[in-house]
Amino acid sequence: MTNPLSKLEAFKLDVLKEVGNIGAGHAATALSLLLDKPVDMNVPTVSLVPFEEVADKVGGAEQVVIAVYLRVEGDAPGHMFFLIQEDSARKMLRNLLAIDHREEIGYTEMEFSALSEIGNILAGSYLSSLADFTQLSMGPTVPSVAIDMAGAVLSYGLMLYGEMGDSALLIDTKFLEGHEAVEGFFFLIPDPESFDKIFSALGVPTE
Repeated sequence: MTNPLSKLEAFKLDVLKEVGNIGAGHAATALSLLLDKPVDMNVPTVSLVPFEEVADKVGGAEQVVIAVYLRVEGDAPGHMFFLIQEDSARKMLRNLLAIDHREEIGYTEMEFSALSEIGNILAGSYLSSLADFTQLSMGPTVPSVAIDMAGAVLSYGLMLYGEMGDSALLIDTKFLEGHEAVEGFFFLIPDPESFDKIFSALGVPTE
């Protein structure tokens, strides 16, 4: 399959960037309501990357991450992951939730639940933004949450649903709290036939 990036001129990739911008705005609003405090987010970096490079974006296949996984169902099915490294998770707990995480004792149920909900809100906000833009029916399953190596997390979706598409939509998200930035990575990996549906809905010719 041709890498979808080769089909996109710069202005067409800008459409996907706008999806990321709107999704970030929705996520910031939802998190502000959840936490009852302002949450600022940088304009996200949006790109298309080959599937085999997804783990590299978060530090490699052996990098331990906290992951929220959703299966996308509907007109353009696929896989959705929100991955955050443990140092960023600790910053998030401290800055957004005023929880001083103690690494040596692992994560408490409250910490794990809070991180899960934040990841779920982020993933849902970006998926909703993409569905609005494309006018395709796209809905998430109930999320699964894990702490594991990035390679193992990505393999989880592969084992459940078979072959993934060969490219991923990457949205690199940064929360701002004081002078610290908390970075997380959102990946949408459509099933092989779904990228053409998404691009067609966005007005991008497919081969």
